[in-house]
Amino acid sequence: MLNGIDGEIETVSADGAYDQHKCYDAIAERGAHAQIPPREDAQYWDQEGEAHDRNHPLNRIEAVGRAEWKRESGYHRRSLAETMMFRFKTIFGNTCARRTFDNQAAEVLLACAALP
Repeated sequence: MLNGIDGEIETVSADGAYDQHKCYDAIAERGAHAQIPPREDAQYWDQEGEAHDRNHPLNRIEAVGRAEWKRESGYHRRSLAETMMFRFKTIFGNTCARRTFDNQAAEVLLACAALP
């Protein structure tokens, strides 16, 4: 999914299913910060003798708890985006009616403008 985005990416938010080495590596390659909650049974990762970036959330969760970490990190923004997409798809459906990309882009922009 990251390859489909041109330009700079600052933060990638995802759910715990993306708590994997390959996801963190792909995010790091783009110079972005991963905002992924570690799994409940998560272990610390070593990266060639150094602590992996994924260990920072684990340390913070141990210190303040999972709920507070989510508040501090802004992780709940992901759920707001998911809720908005659910509303969009419920109202307008899962597909575009137009065939070309430019027309699809216009269709989506009009639908977003019409969201209640």
